[in-house]
Amino acid sequence: MGGGISVGAHRQGRVIDVNGLEGGLFTPERCAPSTYGIVDICFSGTMTQREIEKRLVGLGGIQAHLGTKDAREVEKMIDEGNTEAELIYRAMAYQISKSIGSMATVLRGQVDAILLTGGLAYSERLCEWIEDKIGFAAPLKVYAGEKELESLALGGLRVLQGIEEPRHYPS
Repeated sequence: MGGGISVGAHRQGRVIDVNGLEGGLFTPERCAPSTYGIVDICFSGTMTQREIEKRLVGLGGIQAHLGTKDAREVEKMIDEGNTEAELIYRAMAYQISKSIGSMATVLRGQVDAILLTGGLAYSERLCEWIEDKIGFAAPLKVYAGEKELESLALGGLRVLQGIEEPRHYPS
């Protein structure tokens, strides 16, 4: 830990994971997450700002690696023996698990439950891989589907009907 910070996970002398220069840690002199690779693209004149933004959000992630963002298609590829698709999908599960683990530190290990929601939570395979990595921290519960808007609407309705008082959170 100095001008740069690296965090490594090692098992029996082998490096399992390292969070270093490109790993998203901020240090006394480095920003996070690191974006060195994108700087060249931004100043190359070969892409517009909108094209770069689309590459980062919309055409990145699994879409960039496998040509689809549909988890069902990815799982079909895996079922058909596509080892690259499995590697990419497992990498996503790994990153999700690491992120959950980092939140456990913020809570000082006092984690009541880990909740997986959204469309990807329909993937039993993905949820199992995540649970395998982070399930030790707390019970894992899966609520598949995208119910954010429904939940917000029902919360607003409860306030309008006088069932619940609106809550105000400090900034």
